[in-house]
Amino acid sequence: MKNTTAKIERAQSTIEWVGKKVTGAHNGTIDIKEGELVFSDNTLTGGHFVIDITSIKILDIEDPATNAQFAGHLDSDDFFSTQKFPEATFEITSVKGNHVVGNLTIKGITHLIGFEAAIDFKNETATATAKIIVDRTKYDMKFRSSNFFANLGDTLIYNDFELNVSITARVATKNSSVLA
Repeated sequence: MKNTTAKIERAQSTIEWVGKKVTGAHNGTIDIKEGELVFSDNTLTGGHFVIDITSIKILDIEDPATNAQFAGHLDSDDFFSTQKFPEATFEITSVKGNHVVGNLTIKGITHLIGFEAAIDFKNETATATAKIIVDRTKYDMKFRSSNFFANLGDTLIYNDFELNVSITARVATKNSSVLA
């Protein structure tokens, strides 16, 4: 069994987020700071990545003042507490076929999550895509959640948010700088 580590290429990896509420949805991006995928005989066996919470961008709100206000709310203790917790992490604990399980840590709170992923590793390059559903209330993000507040009407924000992840990782060669 040959173990191979592929470092995530930040410039070619993306996380798109979607948060939904009764009256619609918001979407944006968030950056991967660093990470790696570990393969044994070309099969994913482990890995981790660090998410830069300070990089959250909102793409669907065009008015600069409204966008800044919403970004500030996402940074607040109602949501990500960005000043206290500038990073989130995901550590793979097991992989069975295309089902990946791992520990997701947001705001210093860790929960095991699982999801299906499309994973490919050939020619020293790994690609992986996945849609990950996260229950925000497990990470102390209770703002306008029906689990904690009654009679929210059309101000309700759904507990689950989506992370659409696309990762490219490469095995480092002696003369390459992988984290571009």
